[in-house]
Amino acid sequence: METSALRKKTLTELRTMVQEERAKLHQLKFDLPSGKVKNVRGIREIRRNIARILTVMNQKQQ
Repeated sequence: METSALRKKTLTELRTMVQEERAKLHQLKFDLPSGKVKNVRGIREIRRNIARILTVMNQKQQ
């Protein structure tokens, strides 16, 4: 997701997005040892999305 789209959202929307992304990340990490995950790079993308969202949240709070 692009940062310009994230900056248009409110803090509550960003918080819910972080929770959803963290749930996805947790599920992917759980499925990884069992071999259910086909795209291992998805974990990296989700971590980067979480970092982007948290960065925008910190910028809005200041």
